[in-house]
Amino acid sequence: MDNLDQEQFRGQLATVGEQGKRNWIYPKKPKGIFHNYRRVLAWLLLILFFAGPFIKIGGHPLLLFNIFDRQFIILGSVFWPQDTHLLIFLLLIFVVFILLFTVVFGRVWCGWACPQTVFMEMVFRKIEYWIEGDANQQRKLAKAPWTWNKIWKKTTKQGVFLLISFWVSHTFMAYLIGIGEMSEVIQAGPQANWSAFTGLLVFTGIFYFVFSYFREQACTVVCPYGRLQGVFLDKKSIVVIYDWLRGEPRGKLKKNEPQADKGDCVDCSLCVQVCPTGIDIRNGTQMECVNCTACIDACDEVMLKVNKPKGLIRFDSEEGVEKKKKKLITPRVMAYSAVLVVLVVAMGFLLVGRAPIEVTLTRTPGSIYQIKNDSIISNMYQMEMINKSFDPMNLTYKVKPTSANLFFPSGPIEVLEGQEKDEVYVFVEMSRNEFARIDEKIQVEIYRDDELIQTIDSRFPGPNTFSKAK
Repeated sequence: MDNLDQEQFRGQLATVGEQGKRNWIYPKKPKGIFHNYRRVLAWLLLILFFAGPFIKIGGHPLLLFNIFDRQFIILGSVFWPQDTHLLIFLLLIFVVFILLFTVVFGRVWCGWACPQTVFMEMVFRKIEYWIEGDANQQRKLAKAPWTWNKIWKKTTKQGVFLLISFWVSHTFMAYLIGIGEMSEVIQAGPQANWSAFTGLLVFTGIFYFVFSYFREQACTVVCPYGRLQGVFLDKKSIVVIYDWLRGEPRGKLKKNEPQADKGDCVDCSLCVQVCPTGIDIRNGTQMECVNCTACIDACDEVMLKVNKPKGLIRFDSEEGVEKKKKKLITPRVMAYSAVLVVLVVAMGFLLVGRAPIEVTLTRTPGSIYQIKNDSIISNMYQMEMINKSFDPMNLTYKVKPTSANLFFPSGPIEVLEGQEKDEVYVFVEMSRNEFARIDEKIQVEIYRDDELIQTIDSRFPGPNTFSKAK
């Protein structure tokens, strides 16, 4: 990678050269205490990701995002399009949670838990180190002529990348259609379900492209989170930061040369060499920094070798570097925390008050009331029912006023299976005398095993409807 001028980083990405061509990043293999912590967390997240489709809660999937049938299962609870407000609340809680962490701890999510980083740094990059060697060996191999050694290593690496991408795509698809249906698709073969097979190929191609070629540019070019962090970070936010007061003026250690006029930074550039996005953390907090802490581990190792205290690069705030104190609880943190608490409490109330069945009753489009025997007024409705639970429901129906009658031409829905959606036509009939007293309003009650579970208000137009409108 070409060395950037001290101030050039402000107007140019480290991964893009002066001519607009890409600078391929060859980060040095990281090691250290923070990297070990990240590795443990990454393995836990990977195990959870690959095991997720097989994990059941009460016999139901842990997570399912079936956008094709518009059905979502989160922690064993099923959500339908009618529960969009709940899904919006979940999304808001997640976003506010991420923003709160950004305000307090910078881009910890990006460096430690983001799927892009976890897969890139802890899976694909590790395989690359294993096959091609460390950064210098990778550079030499890239510049070397196409000998058998280079062909074998490059082909093996890309083949492994492709296999892992294929595996990831299958797991990702299992979160979309369920592990049961995914198993049936695999057993039936491509000829039985070309749409699912095409989807697998598309996902495989996307994952392979991102992790074998696009890489860190997904974070520095595509992802908007890096740009948003500038809005949320302030001088009190805890980020990966270089202690410029202690480190400057930087300079290399030389024998028989006084060090009193130099800072602790020995200008070894290891912090730049291990950075997966190619930046120099000594230039300050930058959009490309994902708080992966590779630079902290590299710098701490050097500090130990030169008999200087660790922490030249560390988790700290700008105010912490300047005033030697950290303050996590700030008005901004309290405000975001309050919003997060309100959203979580509201979500709890919505979940507790969530009905196990969703019933909509609408008048059949294009239909008007009918009069039978000059004394009975009849209106036709369309009833749509969704059982949001996993258990079957035995249903009965009543209408108010009680003198009115419900008539199902094709019979009522007496049993609605778990997660089933059904619809039926129903007529509501009442006498003219009763209609004069109801003000065109009725209520249909849905009972499950004699327990009232939902009440639906609806209009019941009749002969006086249009005269009242006038």
